[in-house]
Amino acid sequence: MSLVVRERPAEGEAEGALVLFHGRGADENDLFPLLDVLDPERRRHGYCPRGPLSLPPGGAHWYAVYQVGSPDPETFAPTYAAVSEWLDSLPYPSVWLAGFSQGAVMSYALGLGTGRPRPDAIVAFSGFIPQTPAWEGDFSPPLPPVAIGHGVYDPIISVEFGRAARRTLEAAGAEPLYREYPLDHTLDPSFLGEVRGWLARLEAGI
Repeated sequence: MSLVVRERPAEGEAEGALVLFHGRGADENDLFPLLDVLDPERRRHGYCPRGPLSLPPGGAHWYAVYQVGSPDPETFAPTYAAVSEWLDSLPYPSVWLAGFSQGAVMSYALGLGTGRPRPDAIVAFSGFIPQTPAWEGDFSPPLPPVAIGHGVYDPIISVEFGRAARRTLEAAGAEPLYREYPLDHTLDPSFLGEVRGWLARLEAGI
């Protein structure tokens, strides 16, 4: 299973990688503009992979959805394996993972999976920590820094999933940046700005 990836090089020598995972039915172009939003000085090499599955109603997918919160194991497992292999091939010791909807699920899975290298940051927009036989989480401390944003009126992935992720992380000793906003299943520009500052402080070691 090979991945199509759109890249945005760093300005000068890259300090690490920023990987953005799109949502269900989108593609590698959907979140590409967010590379410059979250990393405006282009300190990191940006990557936007495309979900490897083509499923109804069209577009690219990371896994099949039969029940929100529980990725289909038969489609999730091969995707997880393929993306893990690709991610581990990146030539940077510092990696930030971010995603929207299904992409947020992939960010959690790849950043918190048992046996996986820890990223230096996870950003989850409108997603959930997966519950599936195809994945096992490792919540042993120290956890990586995590930012979570979710729309209160989200009809696709309820805000309760964002709240549950926050509780899980806090129970493991993490202190996630958590925001809810009066929107549906979409990105909040003000939270994007907050995350940009949060990532910049992480980069600076503040």
